[in-house]
Amino acid sequence: MRDVLGHYDGTGYTLHAYVIMPDHLHLLITPSESVEKSVQLFKGGFSFRAKRELEWKGEIWQSGFTDHRIRDEEDWKRHLEYIRTNPIEARLTEDSIPYEFIGLPSIEFPRRLKPESIGDRDVRAKARTLQTKNSTLLESQLENHATQK
Repeated sequence: MRDVLGHYDGTGYTLHAYVIMPDHLHLLITPSESVEKSVQLFKGGFSFRAKRELEWKGEIWQSGFTDHRIRDEEDWKRHLEYIRTNPIEARLTEDSIPYEFIGLPSIEFPRRLKPESIGDRDVRAKARTLQTKNSTLLESQLENHATQK
């Protein structure tokens, strides 16, 4: 798995941190295209190698995955700490440093969390003006009703 993660680092995503557990893994990545594409790369890459090199016959991955978009530096630090302490919490090691399946290659907070294709555009969600429209519509209907009487 480490070889596969390293293989796509720099092309399919930037790998910031990972921990490989016996039955799951956690990654902190910046996708090059989309999270789905990045996950497809390492899941498919690992499946291909396991079937070829280990003659694995069964399913390797559950369908789907859980993702979380890092919102700020505090969120970044919280997720790095979770990755670092996961093997300790699972009682696989007493200290994450000697844990063989952890990697923290790039733990510096990335200054650009938005994909480059977004640039400086304002992509914040706009508040819906439904209440204003409904209020205006209701007022108009009341006025029409009043004039009809």
